[in-house]
Amino acid sequence: MVGTTIHVARQRAPCGRFEEGRRHRESDAAGLVFDDLTYACGCRRTRHEFHDGSVRIATVQHDGKVLADEHSADHEG
Repeated sequence: MVGTTIHVARQRAPCGRFEEGRRHRESDAAGLVFDDLTYACGCRRTRHEFHDGSVRIATVQHDGKVLADEHSADHEG
């Protein structure tokens, strides 16, 4: 997998604060993509695309409160 991390300018975090952050993105040639945005306050937004085409998107505040956790498909292991 190939990964990159970049600085993100101040924007509104899930908690409502304006914070800087960092975005880390990893992907492979088969369609797997992890895109994680972490704000300075600790809030997070994640988008994970899997090989089967399903997507999981989550938004979590710095205090651990889950604001959104969406799955395009349910997986059983």
